[in-house]
Amino acid sequence: MAATAVRYLRSVGAPTTASPPGADASADPAAAPAPHRRPALRAVREDERAPLDPAEFRSVLGNFASGVTVITAPGEAGPAGFACQSFASLSLDPPLVTFMVARTSTTWPVIARAGVFCVNILGAEQGELCRGFAVSGGDKFAGVSYVAAPATGSPRLTGVPAWIDCTIHAVHTGGDHLIVVGQVDALAADPAAAEAGPLLFHRGAFGRLSG
Repeated sequence: MAATAVRYLRSVGAPTTASPPGADASADPAAAPAPHRRPALRAVREDERAPLDPAEFRSVLGNFASGVTVITAPGEAGPAGFACQSFASLSLDPPLVTFMVARTSTTWPVIARAGVFCVNILGAEQGELCRGFAVSGGDKFAGVSYVAAPATGSPRLTGVPAWIDCTIHAVHTGGDHLIVVGQVDALAADPAAAEAGPLLFHRGAFGRLSG
């Protein structure tokens, strides 16, 4: 049992001999336990990656149906926004939501500088509105009606079934995307707008609930 303890102490760099009574271990660096070292981190090697074809990856994942949102934020040169299907609720306490955005997005820097955003959940009749925010460049807000969200001032699109007003809580890396976590400051739903049901996206096309 003593030998086992000695081997453990040696493995973590701790001294295996007792200090004299009343001695101050901090005065003798050699007598102080060595700090634990974290294991060295390394990147994933190419030979460890799964041989996935990007087109097949998109095709298979396209079988997962999702809702569609437009993420908006105020900007110095005008409001910014983009269509986003990778949105989800994350936490109830505290109230957090999350969305993913490509690192190459030209809209993300505007949202990041603003530090706030509004999630506009689209209804079944708002496919054209979504298409307008899915393109890159141009004035996406031309002809789009909106008001300022109450907490952050982000654009709240008129006629959406629900909206969620948020402050950026954290940003994490996820491959070629960023994982943005927002703390919910205000939210509301419009029962009348929600009657038509949600706008769905499945296998590269818009859809709606039936039955």
